[in-house]
Amino acid sequence: MRTGIRQGPATRSTGGDATRLTRRILGIDPGLRVTGFGILDATAGKLVYVTSGCIRATGTSLPTRLGVIVRDLAHVIAEERPTEVAVEKVFVNVNPNSTLLLGQARGAAIAAAVLAGLPVTEYTAGQVKQAVVGAGRAQKTQVQAMVKRLLLLPGTPAADAADALAAAICHAHASTGIGTLAKRGYRVRGGRLLSL
Repeated sequence: MRTGIRQGPATRSTGGDATRLTRRILGIDPGLRVTGFGILDATAGKLVYVTSGCIRATGTSLPTRLGVIVRDLAHVIAEERPTEVAVEKVFVNVNPNSTLLLGQARGAAIAAAVLAGLPVTEYTAGQVKQAVVGAGRAQKTQVQAMVKRLLLLPGTPAADAADALAAAICHAHASTGIGTLAKRGYRVRGGRLLSL
């Protein structure tokens, strides 16, 4: 079952004589019970909210829950037609069984994107929080507040949807400016530019 809010999509932006294609980014915050998703359009440094929500994986068996995640994300992808996907990486939990289960939910989410032929980029929770809030150890409420502010949302999105939108924002920022340095063979450490 999917829940969420929707706003009108924008697929092209015109500026002057040139038409710029919009990158539509699907962010995913995987979870075995609740998987958040958020889609935004990125054009020439502007981020425009498209839609977000949560997939609630019901059922008692693991295969059933994973099937719900794949099926519902495939539906979101077919309906919204993103061009790229950003997924939050699994963190190692104190409970290894929880980490394993979360990893399977993440694998189901990635499978849905890959089956649709979309490129997938992974980010740690710290990278996502750093990109959105400016602090890698930010609280969920801080992420929700910044996502609301950055995307000019009328209300605060649910925590899982906000995390997914934050992953999409992180990806939009990572592929511009200093985020493109790794593609060019450079990295930043301690404020200094170093070659890889």
